[in-house]
Amino acid sequence: MRLVLCDDNRILCEALGVALGGRGHQVLATATTTMQGIAAVAEYQPDACLLDLRFPSPPDGLEAAQIIRRRHLGTAVVVLSGVIDPAVRSEAMGIGVAGFLRKDQNVDHIADALDVIASGGVVFDSMLTARPVPGASRRGRLAYVLTPREKEVLRRMVVGQSTTEMSREMEIEVSTLRTYVKNVLTKLGAHSRLQAAALAVREQLLSDQTA
Repeated sequence: MRLVLCDDNRILCEALGVALGGRGHQVLATATTTMQGIAAVAEYQPDACLLDLRFPSPPDGLEAAQIIRRRHLGTAVVVLSGVIDPAVRSEAMGIGVAGFLRKDQNVDHIADALDVIASGGVVFDSMLTARPVPGASRRGRLAYVLTPREKEVLRRMVVGQSTTEMSREMEIEVSTLRTYVKNVLTKLGAHSRLQAAALAVREQLLSDQTA
């Protein structure tokens, strides 16, 4: 994805930019104030803007997100913040941001989340909501041979269920569930649940279940 990064910590912006660049994303600009971030989005028209919530000068991150969403419909806004207040997250969802990620996530998690968003999904912490992309390729579906149980596990990954939730609702032991998860990751060539979910969304592997 083509990105603009906006955080008042310049060192964080630069380090994250390098890390995401190494994972196939292109950082077009970094900004340390929301006004700079809004201007950068206007100039570069990126696919997404990664935006913190707290800045020393106005507007704050939520207001900036609202401005970007109103003026630049082609740019997804992804909140990357240390603020985990559910009320703030709900307000962000109401604005229409495509993601709300905690800053303590590792770069692989952030990169995987961007893959989900690029595929038309949204990511809020560990919760992912799939939105199939019209016209997306279905050719890859034949390349992945999953058992019905593995497909169920993958579907639950896509909606962001935890190991405990999956084990309880599927009425299986956690150890058994982990075996299913391992099998799914191996078959899809994914190194994390979020990456597997991104692949499922992108290739519409579960289109019948997620339609």
